[in-house]
Amino acid sequence: MLVLAFDTATPAVTAALHDGERVLAEHTTIDARRHGELLVPTIERVLHEAGAALRDVTAIVAGSGPGPYTGLRVGLMTAQGLATTLGVPAYGVCTLDAVAYGSGLAEPFLAATDARRKEVFWARYADMRTRIDGPFVDRPADVPVAGLPVVGAGAGLYPEILGESDAPPYPYAGALAALAAERLAQGTPLDPPRPIYLRRPDAVVPGAPKRVTA
Repeated sequence: MLVLAFDTATPAVTAALHDGERVLAEHTTIDARRHGELLVPTIERVLHEAGAALRDVTAIVAGSGPGPYTGLRVGLMTAQGLATTLGVPAYGVCTLDAVAYGSGLAEPFLAATDARRKEVFWARYADMRTRIDGPFVDRPADVPVAGLPVVGAGAGLYPEILGESDAPPYPYAGALAALAAERLAQGTPLDPPRPIYLRRPDAVVPGAPKRVTA
């Protein structure tokens, strides 16, 4: 097994390579505006650091969101293109699941990421591996925290509402790859690389022009 995983659903452009037992290489750049520019060089870097070639990869895993439309599609389209070229399967894993897995928590908690527009994407977990509700998009004040810890960048943006967190804020690809490799080794079915959109895109098709009357 050699899993290439990456995520572009948050400001973190992150990629990692996992051999089924450990992360061989991982690299992350925080830049919300250059997902398309940074992803391929990041993939090339982790392959080089691991001493592997792209043809050695046996599975592609991309974070499937939720996240902003433009950034999210970069990772998912790259996953589909690489999988087709290499003839290997491609999978999608919820980005919040990667945040949760990276927290290492064994008790109930919430994971939250920045949804912009003063909102957060969030989901509820029984532990780092088990999502039990969500994902959703809400204003921070409407997230049912109920005293649970909250991990992810959402907590960092709204600590007065969601509480402080020492857990990693982003879905780093090492956690994404490890979670996917674990599920694949257990025979747990993984989803195809399809985006999780909780909002309609900002861009819309223009309507018919208004009639001008004299």
